[in-house]
Amino acid sequence: MNREFELGGINHLALVCSDMRRTIDFYSGVLGMPLVKTLDLPGGMGQHFFFDCGGGDCVAFFWFPDAPDGVPGISAPKTRPEEGELLSAVGSMNHVAFHVPVEKFDEYRTRLKEKGVKVSPVLNHDDSEFGVAPKMQDGVFVRSFYFQDPDGILLEFACWTRTFTDADVSHTPKTAADRRPAKESNAAPA
Repeated sequence: MNREFELGGINHLALVCSDMRRTIDFYSGVLGMPLVKTLDLPGGMGQHFFFDCGGGDCVAFFWFPDAPDGVPGISAPKTRPEEGELLSAVGSMNHVAFHVPVEKFDEYRTRLKEKGVKVSPVLNHDDSEFGVAPKMQDGVFVRSFYFQDPDGILLEFACWTRTFTDADVSHTPKTAADRRPAKESNAAPA
């Protein structure tokens, strides 16, 4: 329980797209999210559109005419996690996980596949060495699968499978001193 602020979830998460029409086709057409608010930004700066993603929350998109292209592996992961890549830059938005009912989880994965969306295998996240279990067992705390939107933004459908306890918060947080940032791959050779 938050004793400092009465937070009610996420008002909206703002992302950036390259094509607002294509974004509407995907988020409203494929995922079924109602488009609930649209804005043209003043001075021709772009657009800002909001989609209802359930629970009183919105996912929103900016479209800027001069936005730089995303850089896979920096602005977002290069691929889906099962394809071997989860890395993105400090301050980036790694992925968005939408909560789905546990009883509809498998049905929704099938439905997205039928709509032509490439989805990852189901991942049963647990506290084992590799973080996933090959099948459901008592240690699994969330089931999920991943997919990408037309701009490569990594999305996830996830469902909690058990209630957390004090034992679920047991790891020592790493600090900036623990980081080993990769050197830029386009740096000139020494």
